[in-house]
Amino acid sequence: MVTTSGEAVPGPKTMRLRYAGTCRACGTALTAGTTGVYDRSTKSVTCVQCPAPAPLETAPEDAAGESSPLPPAQVAAGAAGSSARREYERRSAAREKRVRDAHPRIGGFLLAISEEPQSTTAWARGAKGEEVLGRGLDSLADKGVRMLHDRRIPHTRANIDHIAVAPAGVYVIDAKRYAGRRPTLRVEGGIIRPRTSRLVIGSRDGTKLVEGVHKQVGLVLDALAAAGLEDVPVRGMLCFVDADWPLFGGSFQIDAVDVLWPRKAYERLTAQGALAPTSVDEIHRRLAQAFPIA
Repeated sequence: MVTTSGEAVPGPKTMRLRYAGTCRACGTALTAGTTGVYDRSTKSVTCVQCPAPAPLETAPEDAAGESSPLPPAQVAAGAAGSSARREYERRSAAREKRVRDAHPRIGGFLLAISEEPQSTTAWARGAKGEEVLGRGLDSLADKGVRMLHDRRIPHTRANIDHIAVAPAGVYVIDAKRYAGRRPTLRVEGGIIRPRTSRLVIGSRDGTKLVEGVHKQVGLVLDALAAAGLEDVPVRGMLCFVDADWPLFGGSFQIDAVDVLWPRKAYERLTAQGALAPTSVDEIHRRLAQAFPIA
């Protein structure tokens, strides 16, 4: 890299860090003495196993000495529900092999007359919900919404279903498919006892789903802060596909997480906001680097 004064600046260097820092790519805390990649030009550090985030690029100066941003690099959005679909296929194939190995002559017959366990079919239902929602989210591209689907959380086996970057900010969307069940907000206490809010799906307590969204929102906030984008607003959504929503109303918030259905989510994502299209594209690119395809 060469500065405007013509002096060469050393590129990224792998070294033992003298000071603690945060990985610019994945947001992991790096303690002093840890081996990392230090980029002097941006004064940032990156884990040795993470790809270094690409710097912001500008076009060559024109005759008037002015420069303009280069078009953003193409970002792979990912395929909604792909990791859940792979897990279902893996479990289904493993079950078939077990049955056929144990009963070589009648294994096919036993498979035909028996049902897959709920622990296996749940992955197929989840994948279907993500796929349905993903198609709807992708249709918002002409309204300035950029999508990332099925993104891996670094250093874990977990993933984020959908990340939407819109003019109003970033939305972390967890897709759920509970056919025929109605999500409701149940508030208890308030005078003598502490006031508490619970997410109930049919008759089942689903409050842990809200906690899961909060963790994902925190990871996205950390990734944006590591990229110098800590002022970007981030909000969590629980989007229920095929749920038993009432004809009027029905969506609600619990602990700052929106609980809604696909069409309502599309309305929120296409609302006006302060982020310019170039900012949306840049945030989209940074988050794609921080959360690779699962």
